[in-house]
Amino acid sequence: MKVSGTAARLIIGTRGSALARWQAEHVAARLREENPGLEVRLEIIVTSGDRFQAGPVSDVGGKAVWVKEIEEALLSGAVDLAVHSLKDVPASLPDSLFLAAFPPRADARDAWLSRAGATLRDLPRGARVGTSSLRRTCQLRALRPDLQIELFRGNVDTRLRKLDEGFVDAAVLACAGLDRLGYGARITERLEPAVMLPAIGQGCMAIETRQGPSFVNEALAALDDPDSRAAATAERALMAALGGSCRTPVGGHAVLSADTLTLTGLVGRPDGGQVLRVSRSAPRAAAAALGAEVAQALLAEGAADILAALG
Repeated sequence: MKVSGTAARLIIGTRGSALARWQAEHVAARLREENPGLEVRLEIIVTSGDRFQAGPVSDVGGKAVWVKEIEEALLSGAVDLAVHSLKDVPASLPDSLFLAAFPPRADARDAWLSRAGATLRDLPRGARVGTSSLRRTCQLRALRPDLQIELFRGNVDTRLRKLDEGFVDAAVLACAGLDRLGYGARITERLEPAVMLPAIGQGCMAIETRQGPSFVNEALAALDDPDSRAAATAERALMAALGGSCRTPVGGHAVLSADTLTLTGLVGRPDGGQVLRVSRSAPRAAAAALGAEVAQALLAEGAADILAALG
């Protein structure tokens, strides 16, 4: 539906990183395309996660550190919508906000980058690998317990610079972010989900706004991709049912084939000593129920004990 009348301007709240700006500009361009004459501008908001760069995100509040200040701007009316990387959005949103649109998903896989061009399998014993993700750390240690895992924070450009300067021998980032910023050629290996299960929501953007009828929600309806929404719904239902935190290695990846959705979930211990995986399938319409089913299967197989120990 086209935006018309007095609703001629939208303000998008976004973080200031290159990737966040790319995503917000992409959404702005799509809104202008769907609604000729619409004025869209970005409002850069510094989040707690941007200010805190010294340690794990779990030390300052988990996923919420990437969205809290942006959601406050939404609630106050300072911005009309927000564009997030879905993997940064907590399972629970403020009561008056919701995820109005999920644009088409990019490559959800993890990217392996090596200074010498060695694959994950071929990297020399004892090499240093950079990541700030417990999910990636858990799976790396299960696959290659000989590797040294180094804390690796910062935006995409910062991490690439650290890799180039020899802070680590290899690093794991998200394919989607590298592709969107034009760094896809730097990827040594795209890790298949069977090797490294992605984060819940990885590769997917989420557009958050206020609930209720509005020209904003009418405009965003054209940007919503049904396949992305189905996958996101299943993965986020898995996350909500597990109730995990940033201190817990949790992954989830949903794939559509025709009208059937297959969801794989993962819970593990940070040292890689125990990694649980469960896959189930269901019709697209049962996405939320599928997420809950996979979560219950993981809990029954031992994830409850892992979550209790690490939560």
